[in-house]
Amino acid sequence: MCGTPTTPPRRGRPPLYCSRSCQARAYRRRKQPLPAPGAAAPPPEGRPTDTRARRRRRIAEAVWRIAAGQGLEGASMRAIAAEAGVSLRAVQYHFDSKHALLVDALRLLHEDNERLARARIRSDMTDPRGLLRALLEEFLPLDDQRAFALRVFAAYYARSLADPSLAAVFLAADQSLERLVADIIEAGRAAGSTVPDVDRHHEADLLVAGATGLGLDVLHGRRPLADARAVLDYHVARIFPADTTTRPDGRP
Repeated sequence: MCGTPTTPPRRGRPPLYCSRSCQARAYRRRKQPLPAPGAAAPPPEGRPTDTRARRRRRIAEAVWRIAAGQGLEGASMRAIAAEAGVSLRAVQYHFDSKHALLVDALRLLHEDNERLARARIRSDMTDPRGLLRALLEEFLPLDDQRAFALRVFAAYYARSLADPSLAAVFLAADQSLERLVADIIEAGRAAGSTVPDVDRHHEADLLVAGATGLGLDVLHGRRPLADARAVLDYHVARIFPADTTTRPDGRP
């Protein structure tokens, strides 16, 4: 059906399909009516369409809601299908396995968060202090969307400690964030607005880890949001002691 080699069985007839999803696609293809003469040909099998992308996202969002409310322990394939309002067969059609679904849902959440953060933050390297401060606040649950995403990430993080595939998604994202923070600090150093001999990489490691922990503290109610912001202000001012640039909300 899809060209993927199948494994010959020890006994019985050889399999026709490489997976359940491949078998489901073949079944759906046989059920489709033949196009009328002169009608446009349907898109090739396996080519993503808008409808398919929307259905996959709908299923991924169901995983997020379950993870945020119950943790990934409650994310069975049947529970995901019920939360998404689709059949179990539909989930199996779009995702070869539960593990593939969990990994894809995590990647999609990272992409969503990055897109929303880029829309909220004005990337201006002429104001590295302001840019660094705005970036660090993205780790805090400042609104419902960021609080929800942080809950989902927390559920995934616990699972990723024993799952290399999930860990790879986290590690790739964390490293890029640390590099970005280091680049912002370097821009400030080049402009003469940081403390002398600042180690951008060590500072970036501390800021990313610290902001992540502060966000979880606020989410758990361990500290108020104002305290978390004060901690970030302290560390940003320690790196940029002479910079008096104000933030977009008017606070220093």
